[in-house]
Amino acid sequence: MAHHKSALKRIRQNELRRMRNRHVKSTMRTRVRQLRESVTAGDAAEVEQSFKVAVGSLNRAASKGVIPKKRASRKVARLARLVNREK
Repeated sequence: MAHHKSALKRIRQNELRRMRNRHVKSTMRTRVRQLRESVTAGDAAEVEQSFKVAVGSLNRAASKGVIPKKRASRKVARLARLVNREK
């Protein structure tokens, strides 16, 4: 366990960031899963709405530094390809 005041503060900050990142990442995964489920269901309006929400969630996670920007871009491109393939 840390003994220095600065090290204790760093531990507190890291825990807060970890919890925040975990929430953002979990939300992102849920949105992507919902999009994939709506694609398999075949409802076009639902797919369009889910795609917008999933892309926003991926971009938000990338802007916060939870995932790398290029990974978010790659995932968005693959999801767009999935959505357009089903049309």
